[in-house]
Amino acid sequence: MNKILSLAPLAGVTTLPVREFFSQHRADMTHTEMISCAGLVRDNAKTFEMLKTSEFEKPLVIQLFAPDEKILVSGALKVKNSCGNFFAFGINMACPMPKITKNFCRAALLKRPEIAFNMVKELKKLNFPVWVKIRKLEKENETLNFIEILAAAGADNICVHGRTAAQRYEGSADKKILEISAKNFPGLISASGDVKTIEDIDEYFSYGCVCVMLARGAIANPFLFEEYRGINRNSEEKIEILINFAYRAKELAGEHKALIAMKRFAGAVLKFSHGSADKRNQACMSTSLEEFIKILSG
Repeated sequence: MNKILSLAPLAGVTTLPVREFFSQHRADMTHTEMISCAGLVRDNAKTFEMLKTSEFEKPLVIQLFAPDEKILVSGALKVKNSCGNFFAFGINMACPMPKITKNFCRAALLKRPEIAFNMVKELKKLNFPVWVKIRKLEKENETLNFIEILAAAGADNICVHGRTAAQRYEGSADKKILEISAKNFPGLISASGDVKTIEDIDEYFSYGCVCVMLARGAIANPFLFEEYRGINRNSEEKIEILINFAYRAKELAGEHKALIAMKRFAGAVLKFSHGSADKRNQACMSTSLEEFIKILSG
């Protein structure tokens, strides 16, 4: 597949209905939320709930996090035995939030290269592609060295987010590190960070990145995938599609989660209608899905 456009993993956001929506609107690939392997090992019901998939969201990457290779593989085996609708395992080594990194997970692994190597090496033994998501390190050579370690362990793809863990989501993503990474590791690098426009997507592809992952940019404009493929819809079409999504989300995940998803899309949804500022405030205060849809349709 040339020029892969993917929905990035987003905690609390890339739920089943959201993934299905983007799959149906020209995302080439989606990722689950970040799933705790420790939760899978403990047979935590809420964690297993996150493994629910749909026939309409292929191809799908199951995004996992764990503090070491033993827990990672144990959790991945649970996935393999209970969830057939995915094509690759993802390992998250990028999330910078302290409540996660304090347990030596996600971005904390950037300082644990031996553990990161072992995680990829052991996960590859389950005979699925392994996609790893990381952040840039403080120095260019540190980032390249870490990518080399993951590649040597057998990673099939490495997504680099152009912010350090210390930056979290502040400031601008460093696109230069993506250009350098893609040049040094041809065919292996995906890009993440500040993907908001068609021009941003094209810029990353011009570096030689094989995949571009859309995160907050996709929430801000749910039709960015389509627009990149040359599909441009009018405001009425967009509103109708998003209302249909609301009902589908309710069917798949219940009214509460459907309303949360619509509120996340609120800015994007309501910019297509008149009086958007007032409507946005009303919609964000709504307490039911029907109320939200009524505001959107008014």
